[in-house]
Amino acid sequence: MTTVDQNQAEFMDREFRTLLAEVSNGMSPLELSLATIDWLSHLSISPGKRIRLTQSFFQKLGSLGIYSIQSLVKKDAKGPASAIERRMTSDEWKRWPFNVFAQSHQVAKDWVADATLGVEGVRDEHEILVHAAADQILDLLSPANYPLTNPEVLKATWEESGRNLGRGLKYFVQDQIRDVFKNGFAENEEAFTVGENLAVTPGKVVYQNALIELIQYSPVTETVAAEPVLISPAWIMKYYILDLSPKNSLVKYLTEQGKTVFMISWKNPGAEDKHMGLEDYVKLGIMDALDAVCTVCPKRKVHAVGYCIGGTLLSMAAAAMARDDDDRLQSLSLFAAQTDFSEAGEITRFISASQLSFLEKLMWKRGYLGSENMGGAFSSLRSSDLIYAGIVNRYFLGKDMALNDLMSWNADGTRMPYQMHTEYLEKLYLNNELATNKFHVGGRVVSISDISVPLFVLGTETDHVAPWKSVYKILGQTHNELTFALTSGGHNAGVVSGPQHPRRRYRLHTRPEGGKYIDADEWMEQEAPIEGSWWPAWDQWLDDHTSERVDPPAMGASRRGLKPLRDAPGEYVFG
Repeated sequence: MTTVDQNQAEFMDREFRTLLAEVSNGMSPLELSLATIDWLSHLSISPGKRIRLTQSFFQKLGSLGIYSIQSLVKKDAKGPASAIERRMTSDEWKRWPFNVFAQSHQVAKDWVADATLGVEGVRDEHEILVHAAADQILDLLSPANYPLTNPEVLKATWEESGRNLGRGLKYFVQDQIRDVFKNGFAENEEAFTVGENLAVTPGKVVYQNALIELIQYSPVTETVAAEPVLISPAWIMKYYILDLSPKNSLVKYLTEQGKTVFMISWKNPGAEDKHMGLEDYVKLGIMDALDAVCTVCPKRKVHAVGYCIGGTLLSMAAAAMARDDDDRLQSLSLFAAQTDFSEAGEITRFISASQLSFLEKLMWKRGYLGSENMGGAFSSLRSSDLIYAGIVNRYFLGKDMALNDLMSWNADGTRMPYQMHTEYLEKLYLNNELATNKFHVGGRVVSISDISVPLFVLGTETDHVAPWKSVYKILGQTHNELTFALTSGGHNAGVVSGPQHPRRRYRLHTRPEGGKYIDADEWMEQEAPIEGSWWPAWDQWLDDHTSERVDPPAMGASRRGLKPLRDAPGEYVFG
């Protein structure tokens, strides 16, 4: 009889789980099964909860029946639902029977939330997952998603004699051919092109290694702030989220305000980068870029800026620098970046030991996690708006969804190396090592509390990737001067909201060094919103922490080994 040794057994397990992961697209069916069993088991020993749910079911059913009759004769009849889905609030949805459809859908969501939440004994992560799964099913079943129950589709079909459906079919065929479902709908994808009308702020690539290109942007003012600005964007997407079309470019705005700006452009990793880890991103990304900036601008400290996971990485590097008495930072600005992952928001529904195991197997053979996996996970957090609304508008209403610059950027996804992504999820989301002083850089522990330079931290009100209250937690980790800003908008649109955008607002407060901690809700109540973009306020903050105005530095530092390599936007952005 042939025996199976330990290595063979592990190989068999890995291959089988890899196959399952590929079939499930990296999602763990075991995790949902365990969560469902946990919820059902505890619900089964909660007779009071079950009786109350039964009573609630028939009460809601009765209220719906009464409303359906009242709304026939009374247009302003009040329905039993707590609120109506945003897509079902137009005048067409206020007519019978569509108002009844909308009310029924929301009542169902209210009842399911009551049933899946608050069952005593269920693990928190299981409760979140069960509720999210049920919510996803109800989002799919929304009457707004189907032509015969959507009055806007019926109206358009009647008025256009079905031509809207004809256009929708044409768009559907085009999208199938182009295979862009994973990134959105791109009828006019040629309207925005990197290097032509995106990422066009003039500059030079002055440094390159195996992971980054460093772009130095050309000055446009006679004098500049003495301390340069180094930006670390997220590597989950291309850097030019901060250099979109000229009217939406934060980089262009900063150069016009007299700042010397450097930008990290991350390489889009492939299978050969499988073993790139977080330490590599700190060393080859932040630290090598900082060395290059200090070579171009010698004897000058640096305003370091990090966005999303680029900000989390920057906070690790800053903590390591503080630990090692490296004082090259003048200030630290973090945009929608988390340093404490104890309440990291809805994305945690996809993160558990079981889920991580499946993702690891999916990435093992490829060497990376594809952009389609990350994009799908983030879209599903708001499936009604980010998935179904687009499908209805394009395929049923026949609307040509012309891209804007932000949508075009969002379709330009990147990959995540196997090792880095695994470490990021395990060490930060699962174990929260950075917030609990257990995260290592260079073999030694780092602590956010060691950072002593002034901080500017930005949260966005409707962020579903890095919820602002999670971003706010850094106030409890530090004691130095910290300015916290909260702006309207979401994870991307809230950050890319310059002075030309209408109807923007933000809140702003500076806690002095040694100041007391304020609860997030209390902070929001006491800070009145300020109309306009937060960009000028941050620019003024940078000016307040800048020593003097000087002549612009040369592009690169040829005499010190940093000869400009090529024009911006460089090569990595096209990978």
